[in-house]
Amino acid sequence: MATRARKPRLSHVDAMRPVKQAGVVSTHTLLFFAPGFAVSVGGALMLLHVTREAFLFISSCMLTYGYSDLHRIGYRYFYRRRFVSVAVPYLCWTVIYFAVSLPGSGLGVGSGIEHFGYLLGTGYYQLYYLVVIMQFYVLFPALFWVVRRFGSHPRAVVLVALAVQVLVTSLMHWDVLPPHMRGYYATREVTSYLFYLVAGMVVALHLDDVHAWLLRNGWRIFGATVLAAALAEGWFVAAHDHVVSWLGSPSDPLQPIVIPFNIGAIACVYLFGVWLVEPRRSRHIRAMAMSGSDNSYTVYLAQMLFVYALADLGWRSLDRVIPWPVVDVMAVAIVFLSCVLMGSVLARTPLSVALTGRKRERWSTWLPADWRRRGGEERRETVSPIDVEPASAPSWSDAAATVRSG
Repeated sequence: MATRARKPRLSHVDAMRPVKQAGVVSTHTLLFFAPGFAVSVGGALMLLHVTREAFLFISSCMLTYGYSDLHRIGYRYFYRRRFVSVAVPYLCWTVIYFAVSLPGSGLGVGSGIEHFGYLLGTGYYQLYYLVVIMQFYVLFPALFWVVRRFGSHPRAVVLVALAVQVLVTSLMHWDVLPPHMRGYYATREVTSYLFYLVAGMVVALHLDDVHAWLLRNGWRIFGATVLAAALAEGWFVAAHDHVVSWLGSPSDPLQPIVIPFNIGAIACVYLFGVWLVEPRRSRHIRAMAMSGSDNSYTVYLAQMLFVYALADLGWRSLDRVIPWPVVDVMAVAIVFLSCVLMGSVLARTPLSVALTGRKRERWSTWLPADWRRRGGEERRETVSPIDVEPASAPSWSDAAATVRSG
């Protein structure tokens, strides 16, 4: 295997990860602790599902950036690292959630084994994201070849992928596709997210141009995203109240009306990531953003343990004395911070790789670098699904030049 060139870490893209994970936790706390009959809850959930597409976009972008020299490093290295980063934590956390849910389930030995096999194949609750990303890993070499083959026409590649996404999502939403390609099963199929995966790859190969365009048009993007959200919410209310019969089910997890919002929201989170890691930001803010990034994979993996714990403690009943939005915000903060604490501790134990997707850290690094000294720009290596090779003193221009030369 050829020696890999060390690439600068894209700290602003890293900073997108905790923001996205906060959205994932918000989705699940709404499902568990908000009044299910409220139209506002359903409308919020429809928009919060963008975290699924954002997860896949960021994963695709960072994977392409990190492995733009795939033809040189070889598939053995690529898939070995992918196995360590995803398959091992996926198996371990599936076992954990299966064990947690087993008491009181009434499953016997035979039915328990069958149920465990089902969970492995479809993904336990939020773990289905990893089922999709593992499918993407299988397709990555072929998709990467296509994107590079038509690299001189990036807009055309993105537009074709977008057209396919709109078509497939529409056929799902209006029940044209067979049952196994819509609803629950569609969320676990890589074909349901083709646009976001291809767009992530294209962005990774044209980082400097995309970055500059986003910075020039930030407020326009924000305004368009707000309008897209309003349109999607109007669609949801009209479908929920049966104002227009042909709008389809408002509870469909994949809906064509939210695609414009998804695109805008991902762009806005990117810009927020840039803001978080700017040199003029407080060192504490930058340190928290990077700590959140380091532990974001654990937030994703472990969040349901703490959601279940709050549910068992009767957290939902708090809405009798406190407005439910406050109850939900408090739950998000507790779950997110508990996962960050768990991740930072586990990363310093022999279980680090298996349970957090990170190489084991020293206890001396428990506090973020920027809290231990000023100007700390060193980044620790991670083997999470969106990892790249680390380097010191990352800069945007260096990163873009690296991708162009790759």
